[in-house]
Amino acid sequence: MTRRPLPLLILGATAALAMAGCGSSGGGGSTGAAASSGGNAYGGSSTAAAAPKPATSSGPATIATKKTDLGTILVDGQGRTLYLWVADKGGKSVCDGACAQAWPTVLTKGAPKATGAVKASLLGTTKRANGTTEVTYKGHPLYTFVEDHAPGDTTGQGSNGFGALWWVLSPAGQAITTAA
Repeated sequence: MTRRPLPLLILGATAALAMAGCGSSGGGGSTGAAASSGGNAYGGSSTAAAAPKPATSSGPATIATKKTDLGTILVDGQGRTLYLWVADKGGKSVCDGACAQAWPTVLTKGAPKATGAVKASLLGTTKRANGTTEVTYKGHPLYTFVEDHAPGDTTGQGSNGFGALWWVLSPAGQAITTAA
């Protein structure tokens, strides 16, 4: 067996871990054209093991508001930014598979709850193809984004992932279409 100096072993292991992370759905950071051409929102392949869980709880989802550089926006009960996807039509979500891995749906068990400046009259739900119940706001199915790591992050704002634009929502239920 050949002995290798410890620094080379550490460097090799670090490089291997970095390369492995680049191919998963947790690496990268590009949300542009690669995502709209069939890859995930990062331009790479996705794996089920690395996919985040949809935002859900054992009970009703809570929808709240948060003041950001984009204005007051909708967030979930943990403060994660909520998005609408322009490709959704008629209150139905068409984001599934790799799309739903990068943009987890906001699921609920029971009627969603409004807090802050959220208008309860604009909250609703839609049934997904897999039988789960997704929260809607003014008819828009709601999503979080896996690249938003801290409450209030808006890294998905204006992304053209999966062939259509993603926008944060105002308490009036309108897409905020300014850059982050």
